[in-house]
Amino acid sequence: MSTEAILMMAVAMVIIWGGLIASIMALRARPDRTDLPPGGEDDHREDAGIIEHDT
Repeated sequence: MSTEAILMMAVAMVIIWGGLIASIMALRARPDRTDLPPGGEDDHREDAGIIEHDT
């Protein structure tokens, strides 16, 4: 492998793993969203069933 290939591999690994670590840290700081509208837990609809198609 050339020096440029090793350098690009290192840069890509830092970007990927750094993004993963940043995402984990952000989720640990704020695990639950608080800006969502109320409701949505029990959204039972009488007429909205599974759509069945003849195949």
